[in-house]
Amino acid sequence: MLVRPVGHDHPRPWNKGLLVGQKKPLQPKNVWSIPVWLEIARMWRDLALFNLAIDSKLRACDLVKLRIDEVCSDAKVRDRAAVVQKKTSRPVQFEITEQTRTSLEVWLRILRTTGSRYLFPSRIHGRPHLSTRQYARLVHRWVESIGLESVSYGTHSMRRTKATQVYRKTGNLRAVQLLLGHTKLESTVRYLGIEVDDALQIAEQIEL
Repeated sequence: MLVRPVGHDHPRPWNKGLLVGQKKPLQPKNVWSIPVWLEIARMWRDLALFNLAIDSKLRACDLVKLRIDEVCSDAKVRDRAAVVQKKTSRPVQFEITEQTRTSLEVWLRILRTTGSRYLFPSRIHGRPHLSTRQYARLVHRWVESIGLESVSYGTHSMRRTKATQVYRKTGNLRAVQLLLGHTKLESTVRYLGIEVDDALQIAEQIEL
């Protein structure tokens, strides 16, 4: 008869000792301090990537695959852009603010000498663009640079940051749903981590 070793009746949970759940959005002061650090360090690619990640609110898989022609008209960076999301196959639009356009223009002057059609090419041979894993490592490096605990943040922190601020300032869930490209409003509620009371207060203000 096979005797099971003591202590192996319950395998160690995969998440034991790890922080799980939704990653925190960045606070406005963080959105200011990280670009300052990146600019001082003259990390032009990272600066453009950070700013565009905040503006676009795209999932990592869509952000890393952005092409130059999706954000530029000829040599000029657009005020707005649109991409088809990989997860939903639905288009989503996003704004490109002046700060982001400026950082993109600096990065594009460097990038165009490489001949890449992707906005954020990989530095690993054989890969056309930055991978989501590489992007995740960059996010951790950014938050650590300003003294934050990297375990609390991830690529979804970048996606949630501006969407969270839009909701907090306007309470407009439908607007946030469109900005995130969610097909269902319930997904937006869960994504933002909105409390039930908040959702009910919004519902009470709507007259049918």
